[in-house]
Amino acid sequence: MTESSMWVEKYRPTKISDIINQKEIVGSLQSLLKNTSEMPHLLFSGSAGVGKTTTALCLAREILGDSWREYTLELNASDERGINMVRERVKKFARFSGLDTNIPFKLVILDEADEMTSDAQTALRRIIEDAAKHCRFIMIANNISKIIEPLQSRCAVFKFTRIPEDDIINHLEEICKKEKIKYTQGGLKTLYQYSEGDMRHTINMLQATASIGVINEDNVKSSAGLAKTSDVSSVFKLALAGKTSEARNKMIELIKVYGMSESDFLKYLNEECYKTKTSHLSEMLEIIAKYDYRLIIGANPEIQLSALLAELGSIEKE
Repeated sequence: MTESSMWVEKYRPTKISDIINQKEIVGSLQSLLKNTSEMPHLLFSGSAGVGKTTTALCLAREILGDSWREYTLELNASDERGINMVRERVKKFARFSGLDTNIPFKLVILDEADEMTSDAQTALRRIIEDAAKHCRFIMIANNISKIIEPLQSRCAVFKFTRIPEDDIINHLEEICKKEKIKYTQGGLKTLYQYSEGDMRHTINMLQATASIGVINEDNVKSSAGLAKTSDVSSVFKLALAGKTSEARNKMIELIKVYGMSESDFLKYLNEECYKTKTSHLSEMLEIIAKYDYRLIIGANPEIQLSALLAELGSIEKE
């Protein structure tokens, strides 16, 4: 699938004024654009799919005009998060001379900057200082607490908020009309509920569902694998009954055969805790939170989820 055929790219805003929902941030950035030569380095934080990267690209277009691709370096720091990336790619780009007279500075967009190592962030701090005269940095992070303080203090920080349900559904309706796709309000609401305010994820799911047919609840659930969420309940009940091996086998089937992500499995397991009548609710939630954290920091998913099921099974025996 080419970039132009991906709806998430096809309908990505190209102007700051078209950014959905983030009115205060848009207003502040438009004020900065009135005198671009004095624009500081920027740090965008917030959850996934709320417009951070899109806003950075819109800024590049509005500041650099038709030359924005030539004078913008976009990197995903989670893929290239070591010291060598900072020293070689960023430093080389920042030092490159020959700016067009109409270009105030070059832009470096560091997506997922919170995944950079501490050493890489420290090196980046020095590079930002050395290149400040002819280069601006836009760092993008889901978790701002993982950005070292010396970097935060050198940036104007903008915290993006979740996009409200009405704004996302209105945007989905516009896409459906332009693509001539039939939809129901229930289908669009199901898309929103599954994506939890992540616009990028919602649009990708919308396109996947459209390949099936009408955007209704059943088709959304089918394309998202939600039809198997009832099986998470079975896994949960087996685990609580101490049938760890059976629960594990069913869990692996959900993930490896039906394509449910580990994070979704934990999310649905968390929901099941609230549905069950138990005096151990707080213990269950703490266990799930513990294993969720272990997965985030890179532990083996199959091992961790198996241990989670075993630990849930030990609760009712206490």
